[in-house]
Amino acid sequence: MSMGGPSGGASGGRTLTPSSVGASVQRDQRRLVSGIPDVDTVLGGGVVVGSVNLIAGQPGIGKSTLLLQLASALAKKYKVLYVSGEESAHQVGLRAERLGIPASSKLELATSTSADDITATIASKAYELVVVDSIQTVSVAAIGSAAGSIAQITNSTQLILNTAKQANTAVILVGHVTKEGAIAGPKVLEHVVDVVLQLEGDRYGGFKVLRATKNRFGPTSEAGIFEMDEQGLKAVENPSAALLSERQISDGSIVLATIEGTRPLLVEVQALVNKTSYGYPKRAASGIDLNRVNLLVAMLERRTKLSLADQDIYINIVGGMRITEPAADLAVCMAIGSAAKGLQLHKNAVVFGEVGLSGEVRHVPYIEKRLAEAKKLGFEAAIGPLQKQGKKLPLLEGVRDVRTSLNQFLEKDNDA
Repeated sequence: MSMGGPSGGASGGRTLTPSSVGASVQRDQRRLVSGIPDVDTVLGGGVVVGSVNLIAGQPGIGKSTLLLQLASALAKKYKVLYVSGEESAHQVGLRAERLGIPASSKLELATSTSADDITATIASKAYELVVVDSIQTVSVAAIGSAAGSIAQITNSTQLILNTAKQANTAVILVGHVTKEGAIAGPKVLEHVVDVVLQLEGDRYGGFKVLRATKNRFGPTSEAGIFEMDEQGLKAVENPSAALLSERQISDGSIVLATIEGTRPLLVEVQALVNKTSYGYPKRAASGIDLNRVNLLVAMLERRTKLSLADQDIYINIVGGMRITEPAADLAVCMAIGSAAKGLQLHKNAVVFGEVGLSGEVRHVPYIEKRLAEAKKLGFEAAIGPLQKQGKKLPLLEGVRDVRTSLNQFLEKDNDA
């Protein structure tokens, strides 16, 4: 008796025909270059032909605005179609007018929520890039469930992806996010696409940061920094200067030399320490993880002479930036120490360094880049981890632990 089904032996399969790795590598993978430097850099040099890219972010953050600008820039050199499933052609046209996109633009626009129609258009090979805004609004006719359901998102994405690969057409999909900030829909959405971009920041103001969380054709270490104005999202040439332009030098204010992707950035960390009016002290943080702040406060209580158990502590990262790297630890600790004692840094310095639970200051990457950015903006020193013996870096004042950095670099304001 033959065993033909999936649980039996092989049925109707054929031997795979492999080729060597060297023969498979496409060294000259063609890219569509938009001319918007920050977007091209995050993508790794432009949109790869035949790739499927997903961009996600909070409602109102500027995804559709950025993509309309990107599609318009690419339409100067390539055949581009913008498919809107969320807005009417009139609404998209008004946005294009507001963004200063000329009526003579070669960008083509269509409105559809049918994945079948969109894939038929991609299969026609009439376009080199198709933007779908958004994947949650499109549906496949063969599936009975409503648009946005897991079955519809999975099948629509798979259908568009397979067609894009066959037609060698680049596709950019817009994705929604949940209230926790994760991309809405099944995780398979992120697995099957080639590139996942996140647009983060404060929807009401401040900087927007575009970063790649997955990129099969380039690095995930780059970040583009934008701000919104009447003409849409504009790349910020010197974000450090913009972030520090309104800074008032006082106790509780420390300048952190952080890294966004591979780009150095100076940002102000503010701390406010106040005696609590209630039995339980309040801890609040904006722009940095509150759990990390609580951990650093506990470490300061244990490893230094600071008494913070009856103090309310508030931490703010200026400019709507969100800091996730551990190199912010020392700046947060020094801001809290400065605010608690009413002391200021006695040097015009930037601060960076990871702090352990023993109070030790640990090494962080890209130190030279941080120092170069500090020098460019006129800072005289940098407070950071001690370097290996014999290694001397300009501006850097190395510290072994938090207690040393607080004792050595904080002093009373002479004008106070």
